Amino acid sequence: MRLEKCWFCSSTVYPGHGIQFVRNDAKIFRFCRSKCHKNFKMKRNPRKVKWTKAYRRLHGKDMTQDSTFEFERKRNRPERYDRNLAENTLKAIKKIDKIRVAREERHHKLRMKGKKAKEQKEAAIELEQGIHLVKAPSVLAQDQSLTLPKIKVKVQAQAEENQAMEE
Repeated sequence: MRLEKCWFCSSTVYPGHGIQFVRNDAKIFRFCRSKCHKNFKMKRNPRKVKWTKAYRRLHGKDMTQDSTFEFERKRNRPERYDRNLAENTLKAIKKIDKIRVAREERHHKLRMKGKKAKEQKEAAIELEQGIHLVKAPSVLAQDQSLTLPKIKVKVQAQAEENQAMEE
């Protein structure tokens, strides 16, 4: 059973699935679904379409360089069947999948590293701006401990513009 790759989105095309397009120069394009085929016919670049693997790799969302990808390459040289070799290969495939999953998780964790602090900072700012929605203004006036500490922001550019407008 030969599993092909979709030319547009790089997903797996199983036997009996997808569309095959043969150009006049005998170049074969395989597509996993009509969505990919239509985008190809519209001459869209897979590196600019956000849901493709090419886009994700180009923009650092997926791993690009990893030794586990070497095992996924297509090989055209036929091998003589050997039961021990097949058994060892299947064991190796399981190990490689575990390694790949661990590396992808690590890559994702590194990508999302600064996101949590950024979200907390944005949430604090949003809470400060909308504190009157959470607590009644009369309660805030009585107990100042409920308000968040003020964040100082320098606003020099607006002051200079106001002076220029007054002149």
